[in-house]
Amino acid sequence: MEVMFKTRPLTPPGETGAFKGSGLRCCHSDTAELTARTETMFQEFPKNAEEAPEPSKAEVKGDIPRWLRGTLLRNGPGIFTVGDTSYNHWFDGLAIMHSFAFEDGEVIHRSRFLRGDTYTANMTANRIVVSEMGTMAYPDPSKNLIVKAITFLNHTVPDFTDNGASNFIKYGNEYFATSETNYIRKIDPVTLETLDKVDYMKYLPVNLATSHPHYDKEGNAYNIGTSIAEKGKTKYILFKVPAVSEKDKGKKVPALKNVETVCTVPSRTLLTPSYYHSFGMTDNYFIFIEQPFKLDILKMATAYMRGVNWASCLKFCPEENTLIHLIDRKTGKEVETKYFTGAMVVYHHVNAFEEDGNVVFDVIAYDDNKLYDMFYLKKKTEASVYSKSSYRRFVLPIQPDKSIAIGENLVNLKYTTASAVKEKEGKLMCQAEVCFSCVTFCVEESTMAVKIGKFDTETKEMVYWSEDNCFLSEPVFIPRPNGESEDDGVVLISAIKSSPDQSSFILILDGRTFKELARAYVNAELQMDMHGFFIPRES
Repeated sequence: MEVMFKTRPLTPPGETGAFKGSGLRCCHSDTAELTARTETMFQEFPKNAEEAPEPSKAEVKGDIPRWLRGTLLRNGPGIFTVGDTSYNHWFDGLAIMHSFAFEDGEVIHRSRFLRGDTYTANMTANRIVVSEMGTMAYPDPSKNLIVKAITFLNHTVPDFTDNGASNFIKYGNEYFATSETNYIRKIDPVTLETLDKVDYMKYLPVNLATSHPHYDKEGNAYNIGTSIAEKGKTKYILFKVPAVSEKDKGKKVPALKNVETVCTVPSRTLLTPSYYHSFGMTDNYFIFIEQPFKLDILKMATAYMRGVNWASCLKFCPEENTLIHLIDRKTGKEVETKYFTGAMVVYHHVNAFEEDGNVVFDVIAYDDNKLYDMFYLKKKTEASVYSKSSYRRFVLPIQPDKSIAIGENLVNLKYTTASAVKEKEGKLMCQAEVCFSCVTFCVEESTMAVKIGKFDTETKEMVYWSEDNCFLSEPVFIPRPNGESEDDGVVLISAIKSSPDQSSFILILDGRTFKELARAYVNAELQMDMHGFFIPRES
């Protein structure tokens, strides 16, 4: 997936906030030599990682700001072969977690595999026995018919994996490794030990949920999940996991026990709900994009029998529009105005804020659904496979003037060319401002990031950081306490050297100047990963 993260406003990491300024991205290079080098490294991804569970002090070059105190958690796939079996897709690999603890200018690193039920079952059998989205697991041919029948039933009504290799979530005072299934896995954020398995379905009827929640200033978490054909209806459920209350402090109360449904949005189709990876949030609104990139439930039920993976049941419908749902956080209801745009595929929201009666939000959008195919591990690279994206800014007038004539543009913000044109029945056709193109998780026509860029959405200026033979993970911005500007802080990046004789490191950049402040070389292997989460250490 592409990575693009904004510099946060002056709030703790993970909170929503409003700003118009800078953004961070991993971006491409257009040199053939670099493309070839990156492809060589990507072909090595099936190499299994090694964990380093004991804390190890990194070698720091430069000066890490003393105010930077806390732990960066990073998560991603790390095991790609078990016995004689291999995963087909990079996203499917068994999770390995890394932690980087910052204190007094020093960094302590450790890593562990996520030892959930999926990990245990695979290792016990010495083969892949739990299916993932891109890899369907079939029984050992020597197994009896009863085992094969049970396996078939488990795939007709899928019992999904608990291999949380995508991100980390904080609910209450608990931390979880997560993917996008109904299972999340509690972890110890200090030791990285794997703890309880938690099923969303025990608390609210969601079969799938995003790995990108939002947090408010009070510590409440907000997320969205899909409820498939529950009581004959398929819907999207926005829910809130409250911060730990005074009465529950010191008690072992499951964080999801107090979960609240904020609102439900009916799916426009019963058995083909929209796929989504994230959503947006401002001070007063949620933004949910119901895109024509859909999960075909009937095809999923027969995928095992047909000998295909679940990912093949995702379909893009370019002839359909994209619906944009704007939901009032106070009332839990959609605003009266209906918004739509052309067909697109969105994985990551970048930013969202309110201004002059409008909700402005930025996303990384694609014109097709080819992105997933880029990460099949054994697929020969072809230029036609690559999916290019763009940074797009949309503007939603919240309460448009009903006297405005059909065909008129209701957006009057001077700093953007985004439009919202009134159509019949009060609908608004929204066209985005394309701020720039080719924002991807990889180099152009490849699958790895080699540059980090900071983009100013007002001046349209871009500054970069890069280094030869260096591949970069998602950037995470940490605001400086009592900072003076929205980019006053540091950017943390996991950097992997492509040469085996060079050590990988955590890179620390100044958020304002984008100059290198320091790097911390770790005495262990780092892997290309998915996402990260910073836990600030309280004073």
